[in-house]
Amino acid sequence: MRINLTSVLVDDQNKALAFYTDVLGFQKKNEIPMGEHQWLTVVSPSEPDGVELLLEPDEHPAARPFKEALVEDGIPFTSFAVADVQAEYERLRGLGVRFTQEPLDMGGVTTAVLDDTCGNLIQIAQTN
Repeated sequence: MRINLTSVLVDDQNKALAFYTDVLGFQKKNEIPMGEHQWLTVVSPSEPDGVELLLEPDEHPAARPFKEALVEDGIPFTSFAVADVQAEYERLRGLGVRFTQEPLDMGGVTTAVLDDTCGNLIQIAQTN
């Protein structure tokens, strides 16, 4: 068994696609029309056949209160691995990304937390 797909709940798929590709650097993998929404996935450019991230609409009644509660408590929705948190933090800040947590060395891992502009906090992490 392996993970081939995971999702992040977004308030606007087009805005999310722009942020996750143009800012974070993922590549669009699938864009399949499905009624008023799309099956819209992105992948890491270093692993184009790897795990897909579904940019899933957050229209289920439970989704937005769940996301808002996580953000209010400062809890990231998910985490992405990076080679160097400090370098990625500086690159993304240069692109105007807002961070709620600056890089923090926690022993075996360094993390930072950013706002994905789609209603989520996203952690970036590097193992030390």
